[in-house]
Amino acid sequence: MADETLARRYAQAVFDLAREAHKTDEVGRDLRTAWDAMKEEESVVRFFVAPVIDRAEKQKVLLDAFSGKIEPIALHTLLLLVRKRRESLLPALLAQFAALEMEARGAEPLVVSSARKLPQHELQSLVERLSKIYGKRFEVEERIDPSLLGGVRIRMGDVAIDGTVAGRLDELSRTLFSHQESMT
Repeated sequence: MADETLARRYAQAVFDLAREAHKTDEVGRDLRTAWDAMKEEESVVRFFVAPVIDRAEKQKVLLDAFSGKIEPIALHTLLLLVRKRRESLLPALLAQFAALEMEARGAEPLVVSSARKLPQHELQSLVERLSKIYGKRFEVEERIDPSLLGGVRIRMGDVAIDGTVAGRLDELSRTLFSHQESMT
């Protein structure tokens, strides 16, 4: 929780700088690109987050790898994380930055999980109904979860709707148990 709060603060500061420079898309893209490049090799990630490696050495490697290739705000964000020994915050910072980008576009995340890929018209209809009910615009992420027997599970921020077969059976079971307890 403390890391998430700290990552949110860093992300907000970076987002504000990027917005002032009219470069939010570029900064977000370049931060993700830098992290994706690092993640390709596990040893690079270990190097980046290792507290025993000299900060100056890490900064030199980052400058050699990314200087002139990514937006300066993104590069300076990476360098700041190294300087403050907060390298491990980068994935959480990226998630928070993405949330700020989405919020700036007036959208909210919507995750729809189902056992199989939903036909496009069904997914679109579901999203339109949710948009109408909640008065929000959503950016949809569709996930396939073969462990679901059927139906869909929806997550909108803190709101979860379980329309899966397993979820309905759990609900039925709770109803039956509560009814049984009230009779005794």
